[in-house]
Amino acid sequence: MERQYYTAGVTKDDPGGSTDAAGMRVALAALAALAIAMGIGRFAFTPILPMMQQDSGLSVSDGGWLASANYLGYLIGALWTVRLRIRQATAIRAALAVIGLSTLGMALREGFLPWLVLRTVAGIASAWVLVFVSAWSLERLSALGRLGLSGVVYAGVGAGIVLAGLACLAGMSSGASSSAAWAVLGLASLAAAAVVWPSFGSAGVATRAALPQEEPKQRNGDFWRLVICYGAYGFGYIIPGTFLPVMAKEIVADPLLFGWAWPAFGAAAVASTLLVARAAPLVTHRGAWAISHLVMAAGVVVPLVLPGLIGILIAALCVGGTFVVITMVGMQEARAVAGERARALIAAMTSAFALGQIVGPLCAAYWVRATGGFSGALILAAALLAFSALALMRGGPERASV
Repeated sequence: MERQYYTAGVTKDDPGGSTDAAGMRVALAALAALAIAMGIGRFAFTPILPMMQQDSGLSVSDGGWLASANYLGYLIGALWTVRLRIRQATAIRAALAVIGLSTLGMALREGFLPWLVLRTVAGIASAWVLVFVSAWSLERLSALGRLGLSGVVYAGVGAGIVLAGLACLAGMSSGASSSAAWAVLGLASLAAAAVVWPSFGSAGVATRAALPQEEPKQRNGDFWRLVICYGAYGFGYIIPGTFLPVMAKEIVADPLLFGWAWPAFGAAAVASTLLVARAAPLVTHRGAWAISHLVMAAGVVVPLVLPGLIGILIAALCVGGTFVVITMVGMQEARAVAGERARALIAAMTSAFALGQIVGPLCAAYWVRATGGFSGALILAAALLAFSALALMRGGPERASV
């Protein structure tokens, strides 16, 4: 049976359609969906946490539990998609609606337990969007011969972080409450979802995941090397990824200053994603992955070496500029290592990543309770990133270039 390709109103065999315009429509719809899912569904909590601390006396420990609840939901959602059979459009639309409603619910429901539930639900829905939007967009971009626009798709992660950070910065500057910030972001999510809703209306085939379905023949040392290194990445980035604005607030109380840390993080993610997607093949996937780990490790510890807001902003640029890049090249390296049998490797890497980002905030919260600061947790995160970079460099032959 001839496979049918669906695009934003233009099919592969449509001679009158503009593949450039159709590809950009697909990429922008996917960008918007990832901005909602990642910038708000997963990471809006980071810039709002200082506001919640001020409004409700939320402790760093409580913040760690709420962050980990969201990351646990992400793990559940990612594993769920592996065996879920559902139309991509249906899954994306449902998840975007859930993200908007659960974000709005943070403003409407007070109390630590409801917040735990809502953040878990948002994490599950965010994973759905990431998996199914990736499948939806890359299938269509490939059919149009416009895979180069994948950088635009994944720039949505950083774009969402920037917008959420700027919204919170404006809220802190005007004295708005954390509830108001959650309400604004929830309504913005629902409005954005309504705008891109028609883009996901094209018919499509049911899918179990955006991953190859065959198992690898064996799980050798390189298999586990990639799994462990990807888990170290999850642990390493998530401590500043959760607590960077809190760390900045400890240095300077003026939100007009410390509030810029999170938008800078997101802007670096946008720029690095677009640059790597367009880069000439000067470095292998594994080489780019190892270099990104080293840059991230430097960013994690720079606030300890260079105290003050400058150190925080450098950390935001180093960590923000590498965390989406590692995801891109890590998935590409998994496919280079396992080929058409990469499903189990990617699933194991994703699980290790999720576990690392669950443990990271809890470790940081424990360290703050025990010592009164983040120093020990940051040093541990940087050490894991550095050792994992060395492990990647000592790994098997590098098979692909960026």
